[in-house]
Parts: sequence; structure tokens; C-alpha cells
Amino acid sequence: MYDATVIVAFYNNVDALSCIIRALEKQPDNFEIIIADDGSTQDNVNKVKAIIAASQKAVTHVWQEDKGFRKNRLLNKCIRAAQSPYMIFIDGDCIPQEHFVFDHLSNKEAHTFLNGRRVNIHADIKHDLYQDAHPHRFFATNIIRLFARYLIGYGKHIEKGIRITASWLASYINRRERGLLGCNFSAYKADLISINGFDNRYETPGTGEDTDLEFRLLGAGMKKKNILHQAVVLHIMHPRQKLRPESGLIFAETRKNNQIIAIDGYEQAHLQD
Repeated sequence: MYDATVIVAFYNNVDALSCIIRALEKQPDNFEIIIADDGSTQDNVNKVKAIIAASQKAVTHVWQEDKGFRKNRLLNKCIRAAQSPYMIFIDGDCIPQEHFVFDHLSNKEAHTFLNGRRVNIHADIKHDLYQDAHPHRFFATNIIRLFARYLIGYGKHIEKGIRITASWLASYINRRERGLLGCNFSAYKADLISINGFDNRYETPGTGEDTDLEFRLLGAGMKKKNILHQAVVLHIMHPRQKLRPESGLIFAETRKNNQIIAIDGYEQAHLQD
């Protein structure tokens, strides 16, 4: 039994995935990794298999056919496949820094989900990050460079990469309300299953994998705990995807009906494809 499962949402970005796996391999905690692959090409699937074969960690590859954006359905499948009681979610363009898993595990509380953040670094540093021999320490070893570039407009939220563990200061920093980010959060498997997991009806990004889930977890009586300046991930900046109206309509219906248990969720994900 593992203490946690790190679920990495992935689609064809093999360079980033390789970097993520290498960063996670440097973390000594007792956890498994599941690659949530939303329909990557066969060529990239072969590369993923090679990464898994070479890894020192327990890594599972869960693939589904590419039928558009079906991240939520896939995450539900990964929750079912997980061999631990605790789920940690990151996106496939977010590189976890040192203590990432430790910070999620050390902050976990019963019936509580953890809400992390990301450091947005400019895309022109992507190659340096992906090729770094120690990607889990990239922020620490490049902090002056990252802040210097931030001051001239290259990057966002660089300060969130500074890890703070003093409890009084962490509590003060995390006092404000912040919405859940699907690229860096964690929750108990049982709590997710209790609301029937992610809502499979969302087939566009931006609402279903975080805002909707947060609403339903809170509605079920769970608590949210912010962990800014801990569990740091480095995110490669890219143009924001345009939100399509479908997600907003589904979420409006969910709120109107106070639909805490997903109509089409965890229990249905493995029955359909």
C-alpha cells in the first residue's frame, strides 16, 4: 500500500512528462504515479512505456481513446486504479519541486482537500528546465534568474516558488479565499468517491476539473485548506484556452439543483468509453 498516488494529466507532451517523472523520482516519499493519458498517439505511448520501464518509481499508464477533451472521465478511471487512500493531482506541464509530495502528505487532514498553486515561468526557459539534471530543484538553483526575468515581464507568481514551512506564517499567507486549481491539489480517495468523483459531462477545460469539484466537495461538508508556498510546481506559460459556454451551463445547472453527487461520474466512468 502506498501513502499517496500522484495522478499526472497527460496528452502527447512527452518532454514535460519525462521531466515530471524525473522530478518525482527524487522525492523519497512512499507513493505511486499514474499517468492519465487522454488519447496520446501510439508513437508517444511507446515513449511513455520506455519512460515507465526506466523509472525507479511505480508508474502506471492509464490511456483512453482520443475523443476530445475527456480529462474528467480519465481522472475517475485513475482514481479507481489507484492503490493508495490519497490522491494528488498535477497537470502534465507542471514540474513538481522538492518536497512536493511531502508537503501534500504533511498537510492532509480528514475530510479536507488541499489547494496548491503554481509558478508560471516563461516558455523560453522550457528547454533549460526539461533538460536540467535536477528538475526538482530548478526553482532553488535558478531563483535569481527567474526573479530577474519576472521583473521585466517574463513569468508570473514567481514568489509562490519560495517554500514557507513556519506554521504561523503559512497560516497568515493562506488566510485568503482562493479557488481550487486543477493543476495542483489533493484529496482523500474516499472523499472523492463520496461525491461520485469528477463530473464526466464536462468535455471542455476550465470548470469541471476544479470549480465544479470544489463546489461539490464543500457541499458534501469537506473543508478546503490552502497550501500556498508549499507543494510548489513550475508551470510553463502558454496562451489561455478560451472557455466554451457548455461548461458554464453544466455548472449553472449543478449549482441550481445543488447537485453534490455527480450524475455521471466515478461510478459511470469505467462503464463507458
